[in-house]
Amino acid sequence: MRPTLRQLEYIVAVAETGQVSLAAARLHVSQPSLSAQLSEVENDLGVALFQRGRAGATITPAGEEVVRRARQILRDLQDLRACVRSDEIFHGRLRLGVLPSVGPYLLPGVVQRLHRDHPSLRLIVREENTPELDEGLRSGRLDMIISTPEAHPGAQIAPLFTEGLWAAVAMDHPLAQGPVRLADLAGQTLLTLGAGHRLSNAVAGLAARVGGQVSDEYEGTSLDAIRLMAASGAGIAILPSIYAVTEARRRDIGGADIRLHPLDDPAAQRKIALMQPQRPDPRPGSDLLIEILRSEAARLMSV
Repeated sequence: MRPTLRQLEYIVAVAETGQVSLAAARLHVSQPSLSAQLSEVENDLGVALFQRGRAGATITPAGEEVVRRARQILRDLQDLRACVRSDEIFHGRLRLGVLPSVGPYLLPGVVQRLHRDHPSLRLIVREENTPELDEGLRSGRLDMIISTPEAHPGAQIAPLFTEGLWAAVAMDHPLAQGPVRLADLAGQTLLTLGAGHRLSNAVAGLAARVGGQVSDEYEGTSLDAIRLMAASGAGIAILPSIYAVTEARRRDIGGADIRLHPLDDPAAQRKIALMQPQRPDPRPGSDLLIEILRSEAARLMSV
């Protein structure tokens, strides 16, 4: 099949160096051989990939798309080789799915530590809602996910942390001075993420328990969005503590457009876990990854 993988390597090398001679030196082949291979690919595809002249090799519009796809194919091949060589997490690729209400707050410190201590790991992160994470884990599209364990029956579960839920209210709201008890939500309009996010189920459960109502006029696509709606007086945003504590430190939200108060009730919490497909033994390196995730969560939520 043409172009061959070797020819794709030639194409990418010329695009990156801008010179056929430099590309040939990088790949340890002769310049005439590389030029002949490029011409063969162009003849097969029926398009010119590079304009070659004294100034070097300039990529054409058609060549840009070919180079982009060639890079992707070569990356996929590297991932395939890494998966075959080792099943150990830190010596290959790890496709990690995570809830949007967790990933942006938990993972930055984790990723920094992994890149520092395990440079051979290629971590690919996907933020997805609960049904998408479940599908990804079952189909093999994702290797591991960070989510609420009750939403993924049959998975191998490693608990990471349990976090409380917080109420975010506008500065002029009657509950702004706090504290906010679960009973105080009676008759209130609650703001949460849209359907498909596990957090929305938890908030609906709280509303049903205390006699509140989940807003049917606004469903947020991000925690920032429902926080801003709460600031406008549209209702009370229910936020997980990993977001509330992190954002309060980062932006001093507590003294800005909203007031944040933890809901002091055992029902106002959710469990977060690392999950992977069932297998006789956890994937090698899982215990270390779990420890890193747990320690970062504990650091973030320490008040």
